[in-house]
Amino acid sequence: MSPLAIELPRTYRVRDILAFHSRDTESVAEQVGPSRIRKGMLLGGVPIVLDIALGAAQALCTVAADAALPRVAEEDIKGAMLNILGLRIDSRSFEAFAQNDQLLGSLVRARPGLRIVQSGTVFEALTWAVIGQQINLPFAISLRRTFILQAGRRHSSGLWCYPEAADVARLDVEELCRRKFSRAKASTLLRLARLVDSGELALALPASGGVEEVSAALLAIKGIGPWTVNYALLRGYGYADCSLHGDVAVRSALQRLLGGTVKPDLASTQKILEQYRPHRSMAAAYLWSSLAAPT
Repeated sequence: MSPLAIELPRTYRVRDILAFHSRDTESVAEQVGPSRIRKGMLLGGVPIVLDIALGAAQALCTVAADAALPRVAEEDIKGAMLNILGLRIDSRSFEAFAQNDQLLGSLVRARPGLRIVQSGTVFEALTWAVIGQQINLPFAISLRRTFILQAGRRHSSGLWCYPEAADVARLDVEELCRRKFSRAKASTLLRLARLVDSGELALALPASGGVEEVSAALLAIKGIGPWTVNYALLRGYGYADCSLHGDVAVRSALQRLLGGTVKPDLASTQKILEQYRPHRSMAAAYLWSSLAAPT
């Protein structure tokens, strides 16, 4: 397969992207260099490594596959590149929208070109959202690593590949619980994987691009609530108008900006974020950035 090239915006913040993919210091499924990202994935059951070189004006991706790839591989790989590089949401429209905003304007002016990185696939985003429910980020990263080593597969290069639904569906609750997953979290992960693997839960968006159908289907799954759905829409689909009012870090950032003694409650946070429609995802990104610890 020929290398794939994607043009990078003039204000592209390479260091932000590299920092996001460096969060797991043990680098089991991602390896990051000064201008390079290597990402292990499964595509149609085939272990692959995307090797993305970041230049001044473009990203060039070469693919190392352990077997023949499915016919739609190039389209899927290009989509994964857009996700990994945070190119789904155009931050420029939000910057114009909020440049002089009383609350977020100073953050926007200080960090032009801020981007939201997505997961390699929608399934990865969904499982990462479930893994991260109601726990701190370091523990979530540790659980994610365990999850990859338990359900994923190793590429011939040695890098691990994030599992697909079929790989996760073969696990059982006790296997996950023995590795520090709560029973509720383990049950939700397996329930989600089995629904996707069986085809009962379709992750593809309709032709209209609307997220309502997928959102409703996800909310109907036991163990998945509004925060998980919004976070999955953000990291999986690059949806530009997710309301992260249930996110603790978003509420902490608002508390700091507003000078309050306690975090705003869910209703207050939701009301504040409403004023940033249809750019609430970028509003959350700037709030996260104000804490100097990307979520």
